[in-house]
Amino acid sequence: MRSIFLFLFALVQFVSVAQAQMDHVNLFDGKSLTGWEYFLVEPDVSMEDVWSVEDGLLICTGEPMGYLATNEEFTNFKLVLEWRWAPGKPAGNSGVLMRITGNPQALPKCTEAQLKHGSAGDIYGFHGFNVTGDPDRFISNEKELTGKLTGVSKIKDNENEPGEWNQYEIYLLKGNLTLYVNGEKVNEADGLDVLAGKIGLQSEGGEIHFRTVSLIPLDSNNTHQHTHDH
Repeated sequence: MRSIFLFLFALVQFVSVAQAQMDHVNLFDGKSLTGWEYFLVEPDVSMEDVWSVEDGLLICTGEPMGYLATNEEFTNFKLVLEWRWAPGKPAGNSGVLMRITGNPQALPKCTEAQLKHGSAGDIYGFHGFNVTGDPDRFISNEKELTGKLTGVSKIKDNENEPGEWNQYEIYLLKGNLTLYVNGEKVNEADGLDVLAGKIGLQSEGGEIHFRTVSLIPLDSNNTHQHTHDH
């Protein structure tokens, strides 16, 4: 009887691990740009002129402005991303774009988890993409580049020094977005538009490197979206 119990326990564990592995999506395979498309404000510039893969790293030159975008669309997910600013070069600007919809443009309609050095953890919605949050940290304006912008500035700064690796843990579930930088909660927002969209990595000035871009889809009924791993 004990041996049967141990066998069943091992089987359940195996199925659980297999399910977790099946649900886990490596958006960047460490070898190529497979699974990604792109947009640049200068149409004569190719993807390879801006983004490349070297030694397992996804490298973005930062110029001209634009973004990589996944071929697939996602709605609810946990996204884990590691980034650093190129060692020995000035830190710049970039961002993680989510639920990208509408026509491709320099800043598409979407929500952004900011990567700009000194501002990692800020949350924005561009071109009318709705974002709400703490009134004391709420941002609202309108410009040609961003269209109608709403956002929430970060609670705290937890970036490492330029040239060192950082980790984002991003939880986007229904209308709620929560960000962790290097294991510390740095921001949360609500009222986000709920729809399927592409995930993007910006080219916006400054060479930036990524070595992990992985995603776990979340069930829309999941109420534990803020539980994260260290």
